[in-house]
Amino acid sequence: MYQPKKYKKQDPEYLFEFIKQHPFASFILKGERLLATHIPVLVEGNPQKFRLYSHIANHNEQLQYLKNDAEALMIFQGAHGYVSSSWYQEKDISTWDYSAVHVNVKLKLQSREELETSLENLVHRFEKNQTKPLYYKDLPKQMLEDHLPLITGFWAEPVKIEGVAKLHQTYKKEDVESVIDHLSEGDALSRELSKNIKEENNGSH
Repeated sequence: MYQPKKYKKQDPEYLFEFIKQHPFASFILKGERLLATHIPVLVEGNPQKFRLYSHIANHNEQLQYLKNDAEALMIFQGAHGYVSSSWYQEKDISTWDYSAVHVNVKLKLQSREELETSLENLVHRFEKNQTKPLYYKDLPKQMLEDHLPLITGFWAEPVKIEGVAKLHQTYKKEDVESVIDHLSEGDALSRELSKNIKEENNGSH
């Protein structure tokens, strides 16, 4: 990961919370070529020691390379967007603000029981805030039995964790406030980026 010093993130609490808040990751494995899949990834543990887990479809080309002790990369992406230099007080170069966490991992295949528990956790995480949640165990038993053989679950033990947040640190206060204002008028992703920039710059504005 490219990490300019002023944008580098190393705090374990920050990295852990970032992963929890941005669970849809790019999962990259090396086969005969580099292979990537986009999947929800959950975390268990604490900022000092945690492991990740997920699953892929057995029809996925990655499956043949999904083995115990295989190395992989997981990329968690935060809000990002274009920042026009026309928003600054003086002429400058336009840029792109973003945040991301990369986790190099070693893989371990899950047992059927571990996979079932993982799926229960996954569904619970995203169903719990629904008006009428439909949890994993609420699904027809035969449907679950038919589904399990079609997917493979795995653990991912972190080997290296790197974070970056390029959120207009070190820019003039007036320019930061202008960027926050302009992004706040955009789409949902831009508004989230605006919020991130505001928080990163000590809540100025």
